[in-house]
Amino acid sequence: MTDSLQHDVLGHERRRGLKFPYALLKHVLACGDASLIVLASLLGGGFYQLIANANSGEPSFGAGAIAALLYVLLGQLSGLYDSRAVFSKRRDAGQIVTNWLLVGFLLTTLAFLLKIGSIFSRGSVICFAVLALAFLIVSRGLFKRLVAGVIEEGQVQGRRAIVLGTREELAAIDSSELLEAFGSSELRRIVFSYDKNKSFSLSDEEARTVDAAIHAAREWRAHEIVLALSWVDTRKIELVRDRLRDTPLPVQLLPDRKIRSLTKNPSFRLGNSLSVEIKRGPLSSSEQLAKRAVDIVGAGLALILLLPLILLTAVAIKLDSPGPVLFRQRRKGLNSREFVIFKFRSMSVMEDGASVVQAQRRDPRVTRVGRVLRKTSIDELPQLLNVLIGNMSLVGPRPHALAHDNHYGDLLSDYAFRHHVKPGITGWAQVKGYRGETSRVELMEERVDCDLWYINNWSLLLDFKIMALTFFEVARRRNAY
Repeated sequence: MTDSLQHDVLGHERRRGLKFPYALLKHVLACGDASLIVLASLLGGGFYQLIANANSGEPSFGAGAIAALLYVLLGQLSGLYDSRAVFSKRRDAGQIVTNWLLVGFLLTTLAFLLKIGSIFSRGSVICFAVLALAFLIVSRGLFKRLVAGVIEEGQVQGRRAIVLGTREELAAIDSSELLEAFGSSELRRIVFSYDKNKSFSLSDEEARTVDAAIHAAREWRAHEIVLALSWVDTRKIELVRDRLRDTPLPVQLLPDRKIRSLTKNPSFRLGNSLSVEIKRGPLSSSEQLAKRAVDIVGAGLALILLLPLILLTAVAIKLDSPGPVLFRQRRKGLNSREFVIFKFRSMSVMEDGASVVQAQRRDPRVTRVGRVLRKTSIDELPQLLNVLIGNMSLVGPRPHALAHDNHYGDLLSDYAFRHHVKPGITGWAQVKGYRGETSRVELMEERVDCDLWYINNWSLLLDFKIMALTFFEVARRRNAY
């Protein structure tokens, strides 16, 4: 492999251990500001009572909470809690004062409309306002200093990213800027073998470097792929994006050197994001979390409820034929990563190699107990362990043997897209009747079409619908042998 394909490895995993999530920094800052405002409302009133011997009229906890809520909302709207503002070296005192004065105006207007202004003394309100403003300005400076320290120590974890770009673009951005400006923690840096000749397709060398990025993303379990390419050659960016369709990871395109140079101008105003998401993952982080929660609860309850059946099946297999109770075979899961699938052994063979023969009707390899297990789909129950481990989901495209993946991957251009989500114990293709032997390519193509429809139309409601339909499909016992 050439040096350009070997790539320069500039990024590497920082010191292992517990790291603070990058995405939580701005939320911690907002919660800290809100807490300080509430504290100032209590201390301000107490301080005024102490110096003026007043027994009433101090700002209450409720007033402080309302002020805190208004301040945080205004901060969100004005960009005071944007990630770039948190990492920026500029002082935020002017913006803090402006936002706090606006909060004061809104509170005064609210008190006037509700006719409750008379219950607060002016002295206690002034003490509260001055103390809160001082807290906000001082704490902001301390927080930024603390963040800079933990960033330097490598204790902040952004989205795990594989960076693919030209030498010129990669040389203009370092790992700290990548984290601070874009929220990505660089795992590995791959040099894109750029061919300046205009073409309607990637050159062989370019294609190999893109494939190297996909392989590295699987190996390092990256959350995303980041592109550092010149924005001038839009055709090349489109070709790279199309090549990256084989991975389910989102793809971010960084602004090139010329665009980033504009951002250093103080008068340049930016939105919430500098990068452009040119390819979205099939499921967002919140959707993945919700699906995973359903998987854990569902698989856990199923294992508990079905434990007597599982034990009885294990005994029956052991008494029926020689061999292990569980059948293990390598399959491809999310992002084409290999894992070992568990099933109850229903055959007299344990195929797991370059050649795997699909089960056929009246297959002599199927044992007596195995025939019942396959008819009732009881042989699939051990995959509940795969779900708890995290290799599989309750619902998703069914995983195939590696030999079948390689075979159909060469025949069907969309086959690899099945690996954009976790494989499932059951799926949309199965409840539509596409299960069993695929003796013709057309049968597998129809199954793949169902899998892709599921990925493109996923929702928790659809998962529940498929799980319900699975019971009816098993009862009908179609194409199971």
